[in-house]
Amino acid sequence: NMLDDCSRVFTGAKIYERESPLAYLDFLPTAFTEYGLPLEIYVDYHSLFFTHDPEALTQLGQALFFYGVSFRYAPNPQAKGKVERSHFFWQERLPAYFASEQISDIDQANPHIQSLRLHRNQHEIHRELQMTPQQAWNLAIKQNRSSLRPVPRCPWWPFVWSLRTPVKVGPDGRVPVGTQRIRVQPRPGATLILCHHPSGNHSILTSQPHPNTKPVILFTNLPK
Repeated sequence: NMLDDCSRVFTGAKIYERESPLAYLDFLPTAFTEYGLPLEIYVDYHSLFFTHDPEALTQLGQALFFYGVSFRYAPNPQAKGKVERSHFFWQERLPAYFASEQISDIDQANPHIQSLRLHRNQHEIHRELQMTPQQAWNLAIKQNRSSLRPVPRCPWWPFVWSLRTPVKVGPDGRVPVGTQRIRVQPRPGATLILCHHPSGNHSILTSQPHPNTKPVILFTNLPK
């Protein structure tokens, strides 16, 4: 779950089998596409967000940095009280709701969660704000109190939001992609970038994302 600190709008909510880089690489761009890119995301010191090297970023941090988003770290668990209360919202409602709707797996659950999220944003009065989160969001936009930016039309977008691993072209002119070996044009021994997308698809690029270039795609099975 992710919420906007000002309006308390839930900008995203989804269940995954486990917390992982791929889960975040799926979740965040979906929320950004719907609501816009923030300047910062408030997080804890989980290894997905934080490295002990101050000059280094996690791969998730690199993806955010590419689009001008940084992490702000909570100094202690209590500092994330608003986030924890938002988790309680779901913990309090979902078990009974899933039981009444006979929902037993994640694929069934997530469409319902999206409907519940939108209903909460648009129709439930927030006790502190004395208005719905969506009304608070709209008011902030009207009063020019928003720093959100629209998602850019960037050719790197699907590749930035993927797990990227350097791979070498084998002596046979191929690189491993899942259970297959894909033939590519670069010479044996050349280093390429294998992208594992949250959807389960793969792509092969000649280089890591860079804002001043366009991706050279040697292979992809992403849907067009």
